[in-house]
Amino acid sequence: MSVDATSTGSMTDVAGLFRLGGPFFVIAGPCVLESDALNLGIGEALARIADDLGLPVVFKASFDKANRSSPGSPRGPGVDEGLEALARVRAATGLPLLTDVHLPEQCAAAAEVVDVLQIPAFLCRQTDLLVAAGATGRPVNVKKGQWMGPAEMKGAAAKVRGAGATGVALTERGTFFGYGNLVVDMRSFALMREACEAPVVFDGTHSVQRPGEGAGVSGGEPRHIPALVRAAVAAGADALFLETHPEPAKGLSDTTNMLPLDRLRPLLEQVLELRAAAAPFAWEADARG
Repeated sequence: MSVDATSTGSMTDVAGLFRLGGPFFVIAGPCVLESDALNLGIGEALARIADDLGLPVVFKASFDKANRSSPGSPRGPGVDEGLEALARVRAATGLPLLTDVHLPEQCAAAAEVVDVLQIPAFLCRQTDLLVAAGATGRPVNVKKGQWMGPAEMKGAAAKVRGAGATGVALTERGTFFGYGNLVVDMRSFALMREACEAPVVFDGTHSVQRPGEGAGVSGGEPRHIPALVRAAVAAGADALFLETHPEPAKGLSDTTNMLPLDRLRPLLEQVLELRAAAAPFAWEADARG
């Protein structure tokens, strides 16, 4: 049974978020699904932030982390149990949902539960996966590969749109700079938006990863999250992607780069103030076409 956000208490026009000209929004949640208590606790905190700040929020969590550095790393509950857990978050919070898909055969099942399908960065050129995600009719968020230039994402957007997606967004999550480091080119938001005719999301938490720098896991420098987020918003990012957890060090994945949950609201308050301050410079958006 397909579930729409409007039928479960959320008034967010989810497809509208994933089209040019839509409102600024946030994708947030834990890296991977954990216990119901944790999933729902984060979801309820995000729902309060959405209501208090008047900010559309999409709850994000993965049912499987297929790309892990170590074979012994936790991967999550799997597709069946994971989709049931996500449905419980929706029932409790009314938030629209987003989750990763890694295989074409996962797309239809995920689309029965979630509002948005996400393509991980390392899979952003996998045609069968992109087409299967788009064919569900759901909006699709495609994360830019760490080795790709902004304009190179034009093909990924075209594959998703051509298959029938009702919206597409592209996410900047940093570019490899040598080994074990990522950098964010602040021109990427304008360049990718122009080339792909899609809103561009900034992933403020994966952009501070240090791939391969940990002991069998990716490292990270979360102290840089606020500065990069503020810079990306000032540079014109259309939305934010922020993985968050009440105790990141105790999470099952991305322990070194998730944002502590109690720091999310203050950061988003700063972001909204920054966007308001930047409003007089809207002519830059007009210049982008």
